[in-house]
Amino acid sequence: MTPSYHELVAQAKREIREVTAPELAALDPPPLIVDVRETHEYHTGTIRGAVLVPRGVLGSDIGRLVPDPETEIVLICSAGNRSALAAKELQDLGYRRVASLAGGMMAWRMSGGDTALPRDEPAARYARHLVLPGVGAAGQRRLGAARVLVVGAGGLGSPVLLYLAAAGVGTIGVVDADVVDVSNLQRQIVHDTAGVGRPKAESAAEAMVALNPGVAVIAHPERLVASSAHRLLSDYDLVVDGSDNFETRYLLNDTALELGIPLVHGSVFRWEGQVTVVDPHRGPCYRCLFPEPPPPDVAPDCAVAGVFGAVPGVIGSLMAVEAGKVILGAGDALIGVLLVYDGWTGEFTRLAVRRRPGCQAPHR
Repeated sequence: MTPSYHELVAQAKREIREVTAPELAALDPPPLIVDVRETHEYHTGTIRGAVLVPRGVLGSDIGRLVPDPETEIVLICSAGNRSALAAKELQDLGYRRVASLAGGMMAWRMSGGDTALPRDEPAARYARHLVLPGVGAAGQRRLGAARVLVVGAGGLGSPVLLYLAAAGVGTIGVVDADVVDVSNLQRQIVHDTAGVGRPKAESAAEAMVALNPGVAVIAHPERLVASSAHRLLSDYDLVVDGSDNFETRYLLNDTALELGIPLVHGSVFRWEGQVTVVDPHRGPCYRCLFPEPPPPDVAPDCAVAGVFGAVPGVIGSLMAVEAGKVILGAGDALIGVLLVYDGWTGEFTRLAVRRRPGCQAPHR
């Protein structure tokens, strides 16, 4: 009868030497530490100085890495099981000074041992994406190749810009003609007090690059108007609408549809917000939802009506999620759905929306 994995681990531990985390930290001179986990695990952090040789290739690669069988080696993994099996494998290959770290990285961290990120900084930065279903290495490359234009570096644009930069979206354009005012800082978290008086597009770009130097940020410190809309949008493959007025929302909707570019829309009012995705090839558009702008007294801007600062943070974060899903082609984007958030009650409502007959927008 074939022994189970746990039986093999138990047998290996009876035949190999294990060292505890304090014992490993005290070894002088330090041994060669070999991390036998998978690449994505290694990039979440390892013992400083450890080299990666996944267990699956350990037998074929260890000879090139360690030609001398008298070299002192300590093998590590997550919990000490794979490293025990690997230590038994190396013993069988003739390596006489091999040990396994008991309890693995879990025990090392609990003992306060020093850890470090590997030198491959991009892989370490996106390690949680690389193991995530729907993203992985291929999805991360798609994010890196994407070009996203965010209109508005205010309450909605702030979390969108920061999360897209953090996610590694390769090129991010930010359109905003305004300057940072101290009254913005209650909700526009991409800016800081030192930036008061600076153009918002430039302030936001600086914060994004500070967060992730690996992304390219293009600042457009100008107002999006009919004469500039095609020029600004045509160089991007996704648009995120974080604007705060109906004129810009309708203009973005119509221009994105004409150019065949998906559009993520969000808006807030006092304690409420909403998010939807406009696909130029299917589903309704913004004009289908709102054929006419409401009277100013029904939907006043934030300066008049007020807004709780965290509400645009919630909506902007949802917009960033939708933008990521559109780029990745993952999940169910909010196409034909208006997601409404009520911060006062903490409730979300999904409203199904259809393309409106006779809509004047340039649907494809």
